[in-house]
Amino acid sequence: MLITHVRGSARRAGIRAGETLVSVNGQPVFDILDVRYLTYERHLVLELRAPDGVARLVALKHDEGGDVGLSFESDIPGGGQTCENNCVFCFIDQNPPGCRDSLYVKDDDARLSFLQGNYITLTNLSERETERICKLRISPLGVSVHAADPALRVKMIRNKRAGECLPLMRRFAAAGIFLNAQIVLVPGYNDGEALVQTLTELQTLGEALISTSVVPVGLTKHRENLTRLRPVTRDDALRALEATSRFPNVWCSDELYLRAALPIPPAEFYADFPQLENGVGMLSLFRDEWSFTAQEAQKNTVRPCTVATGVAAAPMLRELLASFPNVSVVPVENRFFGETVDVAGLLTGGDLLEGLRGRALGEAVLIPSTMLRRGEDVFLDDMTVSGLSSRLGVPAVPVEPNAEALRRALHGRD
Repeated sequence: MLITHVRGSARRAGIRAGETLVSVNGQPVFDILDVRYLTYERHLVLELRAPDGVARLVALKHDEGGDVGLSFESDIPGGGQTCENNCVFCFIDQNPPGCRDSLYVKDDDARLSFLQGNYITLTNLSERETERICKLRISPLGVSVHAADPALRVKMIRNKRAGECLPLMRRFAAAGIFLNAQIVLVPGYNDGEALVQTLTELQTLGEALISTSVVPVGLTKHRENLTRLRPVTRDDALRALEATSRFPNVWCSDELYLRAALPIPPAEFYADFPQLENGVGMLSLFRDEWSFTAQEAQKNTVRPCTVATGVAAAPMLRELLASFPNVSVVPVENRFFGETVDVAGLLTGGDLLEGLRGRALGEAVLIPSTMLRRGEDVFLDDMTVSGLSSRLGVPAVPVEPNAEALRRALHGRD
């Protein structure tokens, strides 16, 4: 692994950026998981290779379990494992043509599950990789379960290995690995009794199962030549909410409550929000945080501005910001993926431009930072934030999805 930055113990030991880490204590290093596992001990011997190919050994001492002080060009050299499935509900298959290549990449890598919280299907794990996960205690893992019945899961994921999911999860649980499960609810496939069966079998994992989320299938307008599916209706959402209420540590996403036309539960309902990134309890947490920060948002100092968001979140934001006459909340329809996609994170620059055209926007347009590529200022349609600002005639300001960040942005302290 190519070293790009050296600090702390590694710097004191004389390790240099540009060298390649080959092994630790005689054990080969393939990725960041090996590095974290193998450098846990206090006394280390690192094998390094210089750019000219010359190898050397360096002895290093650091705090047991602490950071050894190395950063790498890539945590997973060679890129992560890609998906080998052909799921009937795959969202990536529903992207419109002509987007950048990265939008069509399907990852399904256990290492990314641990490092970034991604959910994996377990269909591409070799026996060697399975043993490695158990040995390194890669935990927690997020697993896209969808269905416990092997035949139904094969039908949905369209991979002959899909039926191995629950046995693999039990193996990981026996190895002391904690698991988070995800179920994408697809009407006519894994709803009704199939959902109850899946939730029942997941309970056999015991304390190893941290949480389970149920989220509605996302369907865009770009489904030419794909399996015919229908969106989750209000009745579907109501039945799913009733079914999940029978099981501990199972939560439905905010979308299901909105589709069921039911109130979002209070923050305490979601324990410690284990599936926030899946949209489970996000609105409740925001509402709870706002109750503590709103009193600091002085009405007479809030600048005239527009809060642009998805159709789903707009009603709650309007309610929370109703006491600020200078602030307009605008629900923006998704034209890129289609109106059935109503979450803010999938809006594009073009959607915002169309939805805000001709409006009095005030001094700025505040947008959730989740609309942008991680660490960048680019929307899904490749429009930049600066490009959107130029065309709107006012600054477009990305705001982290929390109440304190919104309060600061409302006061112009973004």
